[in-house]
Amino acid sequence: MATLLLIDSSVSPEGVSASRSVTATFRKTWEEHPEGTVIHRDLAADPLPHLDGVAASAAFSDPASHTPEQQAAFAVRVKLAEELEQADAVVIAAPMYNFTIPSTLKAWLDQVIIMGRTAGEEPSAKGTPVTVVASRGGSYAPGTPREGMEYVQNYLEAVLGGGMGLDVDFIVPELTMAPVNPAMADLVPLYETSRDKAHEDAAAKAKALVARLAA
Repeated sequence: MATLLLIDSSVSPEGVSASRSVTATFRKTWEEHPEGTVIHRDLAADPLPHLDGVAASAAFSDPASHTPEQQAAFAVRVKLAEELEQADAVVIAAPMYNFTIPSTLKAWLDQVIIMGRTAGEEPSAKGTPVTVVASRGGSYAPGTPREGMEYVQNYLEAVLGGGMGLDVDFIVPELTMAPVNPAMADLVPLYETSRDKAHEDAAAKAKALVARLAA
């Protein structure tokens, strides 16, 4: 059985959110696998608690010594780690909010990263393919005026790839504000091209993963 872990984080619904639209395309193709299953976490609809001292300290202490509060807090982290570990592939929606990722996605990362388990010398999900849908209202591509403000791909490559040993790839739907911002009207054709390519890439990546896992 092939299992996909799908993480959505946009505050907007699928009909409005560019990232949700692309992850939905990925999921639809994934589910063409006869035994394909999906673990879906919608961090906007069901946000996780931000990491606090209780949950953090529980990861560095003997479980036998945990207080009831530590037990409850660490159980959340273990559940998230187990979801990641059982996934054959992961797709993460990471829209750009104020030049970086949504705080709900950061909360998921802080909770799921457990040193000595999902991070460290031998991360438990090492090598798992992860597709990040990094949507943004403008363009932060190399050579653009805002290239230096790109803190989504750079950060996620470091934390997912470098810190957790995951095999990270990106789909980048950009200029998503063009259809609703009159000042960006001339960029609508570029937005449409980027949107269409994002959906094509999502379907192609999901199809390739399904084929590889079914082989």
